[in-house]
Amino acid sequence: MLSGDIVFVGLFLAILYFMILRPQTQERQRHDDLLASLKVDLDVVTRSGLHGRVVEVGADTVVLQIADATRVTIDKQAVFRRAGEAVTAAAQGV
Repeated sequence: MLSGDIVFVGLFLAILYFMILRPQTQERQRHDDLLASLKVDLDVVTRSGLHGRVVEVGADTVVLQIADATRVTIDKQAVFRRAGEAVTAAAQGV
């Protein structure tokens, strides 16, 4: 009976890893790669749904142009994805 319990716990941990931990890690890595690749003239979408074009990238902030004469400064972490890029299922839960 004890070996059956060990198998059950191992199976449970494997399911936990592949259903929760691994997708979160992959999404975090994708977001970190996006933030590292931010550059001027890149169209992005923020977590709040604001669309804009990057005009300046700082250490912790990004300046977006959202209209002809309108620029906003946001935290770099608020950039969610590139404009036109599909939202993954893992990212929707973030």
